[in-house]
Amino acid sequence: MDTYHRLPVTFAKGEGSWLTDIDGKKYLDFGSGIAVNLLGHNYPPLVRAVTEQASKCFHVCNYYQNDVSAAFAEKLVQTCAAAGMKKVFLANSGAEANEGACKLARKYSLLKYGPGRHTIVTLMGSFHGRTITTLSATGQDRFHRDFGPFTEGFIHIPGGDIASLENALDSRTVAGLLIEAVQGESGIVPQPPEFIEAAAKLCAERDILLMFDEIQCGLGRTGTFLALQQYNVKADIVTLAKGLAGGIPVGAVLAGEKASGVFTVGDHGSTFGGNPIAAASGLVVLATVNTPEFLEEIKRKGEVLTAAIRQMPKVKEVRGKGLMIGIDIEGNAWPLLEAAIARADLAKNQCGLLMLSAGTNTLRLLPPYTLNDGEIEQGMAILAELLSAS
Repeated sequence: MDTYHRLPVTFAKGEGSWLTDIDGKKYLDFGSGIAVNLLGHNYPPLVRAVTEQASKCFHVCNYYQNDVSAAFAEKLVQTCAAAGMKKVFLANSGAEANEGACKLARKYSLLKYGPGRHTIVTLMGSFHGRTITTLSATGQDRFHRDFGPFTEGFIHIPGGDIASLENALDSRTVAGLLIEAVQGESGIVPQPPEFIEAAAKLCAERDILLMFDEIQCGLGRTGTFLALQQYNVKADIVTLAKGLAGGIPVGAVLAGEKASGVFTVGDHGSTFGGNPIAAASGLVVLATVNTPEFLEEIKRKGEVLTAAIRQMPKVKEVRGKGLMIGIDIEGNAWPLLEAAIARADLAKNQCGLLMLSAGTNTLRLLPPYTLNDGEIEQGMAILAELLSAS
């Protein structure tokens, strides 16, 4: 179906920070599949893990347990324990994870307070998925057109506005607050520390579950394993997906102390949730990304990129943390994405550059963590060239 505004290129293979199209032209990847290929393409330990698991079994239904999925779930909870997480439900995608989080928050409130306390508060500019319910949670009108009526029980408030937050978090009607510490789809917008701290305080005082959507900003993308860790708060629920298995579909709903015992048998499910191949790949991601040295390198590379971008022509503002960077430019971003693709030329031995957009005038960079300094320099030279010519 005609659901995607595709750029004019078809890829055949990838390696590291590079993709190669069907004509043999090469492209430096600064989008990593929208934060999915966080260890680059064909990362050897991921290839080995997936291949080895595929030779054992592809799928075991959730009537039963399987060893690799159990190991992945245990490792994921351990990795997120510093944020207060105790248990995990494994799913397939970010939207599915956010649906699970909303169900969890609503049942928590129903059990404790009875009917009527089911509203979920989210932020304007947020993006939580494309199902009917996660569209309801998403605070951007452009995603809502043509698809109503939506699931009721969601309200959106401005990010960074503590007065609106305090007014919205009504302990009589609200079950949860769902926020991205760094919004992605609206142009890479970090929330102010004082706003996150106020959210944590108000939610704790009013027994409203504090839920962080870390689907794009988590997994080391901002320089800490979870973006919320930079705000010195803990969560009641965390959702993860995208790069959690380095390119294999997987999602997760993690629950802290309050929510860890809410779901009981039959409350929730997922046919492919906890898939053994995804779990095997996810174990590699967790072992690789969550080390102090690896996370420090993400921060360093982000600082190098940001410093270079600030010197470029037609750049109005640069935002972000780590390797999650938004660049507001003069003019429309999409023609620049097309020019970056068209730059690839075999005869000239010239590569293209893959970037993302976020809204009309914002470029979004989400490169793989394995990007090296030479590739950073090469990508920044191409971007400067494109901006100068636009």
